[in-house]
Amino acid sequence: MSLSPRQMVDTRKQFRQNFKLADLSLDEIAADLYTTPNMISEILNLKVDRLEDPWILKIYLEDRITQQGLVPVPFTALSHDYHQLWFLDSHYIDEMRIGY
Repeated sequence: MSLSPRQMVDTRKQFRQNFKLADLSLDEIAADLYTTPNMISEILNLKVDRLEDPWILKIYLEDRITQQGLVPVPFTALSHDYHQLWFLDSHYIDEMRIGY
């Protein structure tokens, strides 16, 4: 399953907004998700090999933002319960590790 061109634009924008809100560096996020800063940058731009990686980053950013007492910018395309989406490996997402 893939996103439409409009959804891609919107999702990239929502990632940028939430990345800014989280106030974390690429290095910090990468360390927490067991990957590289370059990989996080690629995911923020939706250049991914695994469809699950944006979901992991989305969940991570939302959690970190809410821990700061802030409200994350809603994701319009990444908005369903990923456990219910047949094309995603929910166990991989639940691990909250990118690229293992």
